Amino acid sequence: MIRKLKSGEYRLYSGKADPKTRKRRNLGTFKTRQAAQKHEREIQYFKRHS
Repeated sequence: MIRKLKSGEYRLYSGKADPKTRKRRNLGTFKTRQAAQKHEREIQYFKRHS
């Protein structure tokens, strides 16, 4: 999940909430939405092909 921050950057969060903190894990902060989407695709690929 990608959210826009007040600073104008985009942050990638995990789909599931962390059971300990009950919050979504931060998977990286990016300058553009396209960069965040690219990284999200890389994560999905890695999850299926490792």
